[in-house]
This record gives sequence, structure tokens and C-alpha cells, in this order.
Amino acid sequence: MSDGNPYLRPAGLLWGRDADQAVLSGHAGRLAGGQVAYTQIELSFRHEALVSSTWHSFRDLAASREDAIAERLKQIEIPRDTVAGISMTAPVLMGVVNVTPDSFSDGGQAFDTGDGIAQGRRLAAAGAQILDVGGESTRPGSDPVPADEELERIRPVVKALAEDGHVVSVDTRKPEVMQAAGRFGAKLINDVSALTFDDCSISVARELDLPVILMHAQGDPKTMQQNPVYDDVALDVFDALQGWIETCEREGLDRGKLLADPGIGFGKTFRHNLEILNRATLFHGLGVPLVFGASRKAFIGALTGEKQAGRRVSGSIGAGLVALSQGVQVIRVHDVAETAQASTVYHNALDPNTAQF
Repeated sequence: MSDGNPYLRPAGLLWGRDADQAVLSGHAGRLAGGQVAYTQIELSFRHEALVSSTWHSFRDLAASREDAIAERLKQIEIPRDTVAGISMTAPVLMGVVNVTPDSFSDGGQAFDTGDGIAQGRRLAAAGAQILDVGGESTRPGSDPVPADEELERIRPVVKALAEDGHVVSVDTRKPEVMQAAGRFGAKLINDVSALTFDDCSISVARELDLPVILMHAQGDPKTMQQNPVYDDVALDVFDALQGWIETCEREGLDRGKLLADPGIGFGKTFRHNLEILNRATLFHGLGVPLVFGASRKAFIGALTGEKQAGRRVSGSIGAGLVALSQGVQVIRVHDVAETAQASTVYHNALDPNTAQF
């Protein structure tokens, strides 16, 4: 085997009773201590611009004495810590509350403070365990918003929803917004720049000591969709996320409070997005909870022909179930009630003995 960094992508997935029996018999491992097990592994290495891959059974690779492979397997299987008091062993829905006039999917619908608060409450009642409030659109081609304007938009919404007792996440790249959001009651930071937008972001995140979602984006929102290029999109995104996680740890952030999002739609072509969804299990090797946000995005419209983002509900649910079937812990969605219903049926069908009628 190569001396390079190994990439392990679990495959041969099992769920429910099948997963439990395979794990007990020693024929399968479990993804992140959750509900999905795996019996096969694609082992890949980079050789400059080339990638070589071989397939192995779980039992064979688990017996490997190579430290790098053993460490990667450990990261794949270790149970994830709770996030803001929420268990990561079952699927978590993050509901989108855009307090902006120009978001790609629902710009302006919750721009009014009262509408934003009402939207958050509706999503929570529908099953969202996290409410992700954003005051700056990061859609392709968008312009940045001054920090004071962003704060003015989100302050009353975050404060009201937090006072209701909901777990509120703030979708922001700016350290001053993060800091203020913590005072308003936010319990989670969702940063599309992975704390790289501002040199002060990491120190502010360390001071806040809140969970942080590190999302991958190639380029700035204004230009990120102008011919994004990768050698291997899944491996390149993995490497970037791993590097940011390591940087955060060196800077004193608690690894147990970090989450990773491959950033579907952020500096990726439609085919890149599908490739990331197809290989989602690879990212369990990062050793942190995973967040996927494919809801209503343009690649769904490209596949289905649906030009209106708000009418891509069914396609969004399909993408969400692909992620959940691969053990992704958190999916960020606009259509919470519909996604919750689909997820409930899906998971109970995989393990009928747990169903409650």
C-alpha cells in the first residue's frame, strides 16, 4: 500500500436489524455510532493528479495494522458528540429561516421581522430541531451585506426564537455577527466560509465556545459558480475540510464542537454536487457530524426541469434521503414538514420493529 494519506469510503450499507446483526457478527462497522452499518470499503490513495482505488471487506481492512488506516476507521466509527444538546445518533432537521430580501429560494418571504419569527416557529412545530437564521444571502452571484445591516435583520428573530427555547443557529461569515448572535441566544454558528472569511473568526469562535459548522466553498459567492474545477471533487473537498478542522484544533477549538458540510452548490457544478451526494460516506472519515444542504438547489432544477426553486420540494426530499441513507447526521431544509414525514416513513420501513402506530 501507498505511504500517502488514505481515503476510506464505506459502502455495502445496511440498516435496522440487518445492520445490528452484521455488526454483532463482526462483518460490519457502524457509521459514527449511528443507525447505518457498512460491510465494504473503497480504499483510495492519491498519486499526484491520479487516484488509485481498491475494494476491501470491512473485516479485512479492520484487521490492517497500518496506523493511518486504523486511525481513519476510528474516525469513521467513533460516536459523535451531542451538538447544542441534540443527539447525533438519529437524523436531525435544520430548518432554514432566511431574513433576507434576495435568497435564491425564498428571498423576501421572511424578510419582515414578524414573518421571520413566525417562519421559525412554524418550522420548529413541523419538526426542525435547529433553526438556521441568516441575514445575508450567499447564493451564487450575491453581494456581501454590511455587518450592521446583517445584525439588524437577525437580532429580533434570533432573540425571539431563542427565548422560545428553540436551538437557533446563525448563518454568517462575520465574527462581529457571530459574537452578537451569541449574546442574543444563538447556540450554533453556521459559517459558509469555514471561519476563513475574516482573520478574527477563529478567535471569536473560540471565545464563544459554541458548535461551529465548517462549510466548504470554492471561491466567493459572487464568483464561485464561474467554472469551478477540481482534480477529484470529493477528495478535494475532504482535504479542505480536514485541513480546516485541524487548524481549528490547533487554535484551541474543541473538536467535539465542530461539524462539517461539503457545501453542495457552493463552487460546484451540477455533476460535482451529485458526486458529493453519491460519495457522502467518505466524509465520515473526518470524525465529526456531517451537515448536508441540498434543499431546492439548482442542480435539482437541472435534473427535473423545474425552474422555480420553491417547487423543488420532491427533488429536495430525494436528495435529503440520499444523504440520510448514508448516515449524514444533519440535513438543512426549507420544507421541514414534508422532509420529516418522508424521513419517518423511510427509517421505520428500514426497521419495522421500531415503528409506533
